[in-house]
Amino acid sequence: MRLTAEHLAPVTFVVFDFDGVFTDNRVLVDQDGREAVFCSRADGLGLQALRRLGVGSLILSTETNPVVSARAVKLGIECVQGLGDTKWSALRQILADRTIPAEQVAYVGNDINDLDCLSHVGVSICVADAYPAALAAARYVTERNGGLGAVREVCDLIVEAREGVST
Repeated sequence: MRLTAEHLAPVTFVVFDFDGVFTDNRVLVDQDGREAVFCSRADGLGLQALRRLGVGSLILSTETNPVVSARAVKLGIECVQGLGDTKWSALRQILADRTIPAEQVAYVGNDINDLDCLSHVGVSICVADAYPAALAAARYVTERNGGLGAVREVCDLIVEAREGVST
């Protein structure tokens, strides 16, 4: 389903999973066991556009690899990682601490560990190549796959919706 400006205009905070959303869900492992991932460079401009509009964003990941926080620093986005299976309880606390209603939150995920978050926010989004159970839980599915511009697509849609409402 394509989200409309009506769905997206109220969004004040966007939460992204990392693996499979910012990445194409592959991992490159070298002979020393170091991991690397593939991401889209276009995501940074989308996140900058959200910031200019005052829309907050956050990476919420169960992954412990430092590549997550390194990419977050490069993009200038807050990151909470290494959560195990407690994503929704962590997100619920973050929203409570910041007094952000869940109805104003968009969550972008791709797998079963995102289901609780997808079911508790105002706008649930999955990337095109998400796991079937996550796709079924999402209100919106991006046209692009994770790591191949899905984050930028979501950012652009929110920017378009908010700019159309703001003036």
